[in-house]
Amino acid sequence: MITMSIIESILLGLIQGLTEFIPISSSGHLVVAQNFFAGASNHLFLEWINIGTMLALIVYFRKKIAYIFYEIFSKHQYGLARNILLTALPAGLIGYLAADFIEESNFFGSVLVVAIMLAVVGVVMIFLEKLPRASAVKNGEKLSPKRAIFIGILQAIALIPGTSRSGITIIAGRLSGLNPKEAAEYSFLVSIPIMLGVTAKVVLQDTSYFMANIDMLVVGNIVAFASGLFAVGFLMKYLSRHSLAVFGWYRLGLATIIIGTLLL
Repeated sequence: MITMSIIESILLGLIQGLTEFIPISSSGHLVVAQNFFAGASNHLFLEWINIGTMLALIVYFRKKIAYIFYEIFSKHQYGLARNILLTALPAGLIGYLAADFIEESNFFGSVLVVAIMLAVVGVVMIFLEKLPRASAVKNGEKLSPKRAIFIGILQAIALIPGTSRSGITIIAGRLSGLNPKEAAEYSFLVSIPIMLGVTAKVVLQDTSYFMANIDMLVVGNIVAFASGLFAVGFLMKYLSRHSLAVFGWYRLGLATIIIGTLLL
């Protein structure tokens, strides 16, 4: 089992919190960071510090979550909840069925794969506003089931490290007719049930790992929560005025550095 210091836990928690929501790929940055720290990826640590970022989302969107439940139980309106579940289903199902393969496969821990996906999705982000997209819709509640499923299918690509779950769902949301800010909000709301599923899995199956690494995980989660809360607030404000292009250029730059380092 890979062990790490408190400093490494803080750094990984910071990376997780910032990059989970800013569309530059949390899994990609964490794979690179863990290869630097320990020479290999530790999937259990990454899954456990996912709790901090999940709580950051729940706190930030607490009013929206309350609105969803109000719509369901008071008005019997299920549009937004239905769309969130439809979008979350493909990635959640594939992630659950292929969990062992993902954890054991060298492909999903490869720095080269991270670099390639950083570059590919980065190029899409740069040219996103010039791509054809569906007719405009006001928000995630107004998406048709077909568009919600389309976003979910693209979101499943984020299982490949370097893609960015928030990034690919924002891209899919834009292609489905949402404006940048609404696409980001919908992306984050869809992340919540997926994160809840990951949390339930690790809590039920890997409590021994938590008890053996409790200090590191508590510190990592606290840092991930604080930095995640900052990151989601920043991105929501940024996308109310700007596109994803700047993040695309960042991804291309990082991919170039990674590939250059591998070649050297």
